Amino acid sequence: MLSEALARIAPSRTTAITDRAIQLRAEGRDVISLSVGEPDFATPAHVIQAAKDALDAGDTKYTAVAGTAALREAAALHFRRDLGIDVPAAQVIVSAGGKQAIFHALLATLDPADEVLIPSPWWVSYPEIVRFTGASVVDLPTTAAGSFRITPGQLEAAITPATRWLLLNSPGNPTGATYPAAELRALGEVLRRHPRVLVMSDDIYAPLRYGEGMHATLAVECPDLADRILTVSGVSKSHAMTGFRIGVSAGPAWLIGAMGRLQSHSSGNPASISQAAAVAAFTGPQDFLIAWRERFRARRDMVVAQINAISGLSTPVPDGAFYCMIDAAPLMDRFGDDEAMCLHMLESGVAVVPASAFGGRDGFRISFAADEAKLEEAVRRIASAVA
Repeated sequence: MLSEALARIAPSRTTAITDRAIQLRAEGRDVISLSVGEPDFATPAHVIQAAKDALDAGDTKYTAVAGTAALREAAALHFRRDLGIDVPAAQVIVSAGGKQAIFHALLATLDPADEVLIPSPWWVSYPEIVRFTGASVVDLPTTAAGSFRITPGQLEAAITPATRWLLLNSPGNPTGATYPAAELRALGEVLRRHPRVLVMSDDIYAPLRYGEGMHATLAVECPDLADRILTVSGVSKSHAMTGFRIGVSAGPAWLIGAMGRLQSHSSGNPASISQAAAVAAFTGPQDFLIAWRERFRARRDMVVAQINAISGLSTPVPDGAFYCMIDAAPLMDRFGDDEAMCLHMLESGVAVVPASAFGGRDGFRISFAADEAKLEEAVRRIASAVA
């Protein structure tokens, strides 16, 4: 009774692990969840106040499908100030989370004969959205030794006449890897030789970088390619607003228009109250992000040091976001595969996600977006589970 399109996709395994952890807690088990990418900080007070003010003002009706004029202007400010992309508000669309924007962009442009290049390890929803459209996923494997980044040669070799999109995520989920400006420009040289290839630059974690200097993004480094680059951002990760479900995307007018046409028949406008809150997030104080980044950096350093002290486990230092991709290959003889190992850890009181959920293997991802005491105890339980 289900469609062929739905049969092509699998449920999100990160969500499945999180749901199982919730179920175990409901049964009275003590489980620490490091499976979901959600900041543990409270949403900033000025953002909450903006939502309350919108309710009090009666802003509870439909808005324009692509978002309110105020939020599209605020999002354009965000793209200009935080990412360096000078884009007019007319070329910005607001969606119910970044995931919806990715879904609409791919659904609007892909046919079953098309191919989409996705570096792995990848965010779990990328390949499933591509498969839903009927197009094919082309895996571009990366390694910790290569800083989890694709090379120009690898990109050139993967492009065929059927290639329609390249998906880039920097900083990346699940690895925390970032692309330096020089490497983006080198990828741009390849893309110039293939004018049919579109690029999705998922920059949702851009405010959570731990290196020096400005965040690098393809639309800035290769402005001549801007007419085929969609840059996706939002407030979920940077402003601890995951439940508000607001994503913002900037791109060429033809693509933004196509996404809006789809959105008009799927969800319509994003929630009006969430939009008012997002305006405050983009236009209000940003200084709290400095303290948040330092907390995340300290947690990262603690987790990396403690994981690397566990026999059989190792992880590089992530450049951004709040994830560690942990290699556990030396333990696979004992556990069989990474999913069995993660289920064993879940029974030991800590929820993590197998690397195979992200197109990787022989390891797992943890989120360090949890308070320090929970992280300390979670890593202790991981050490005990694999000892």
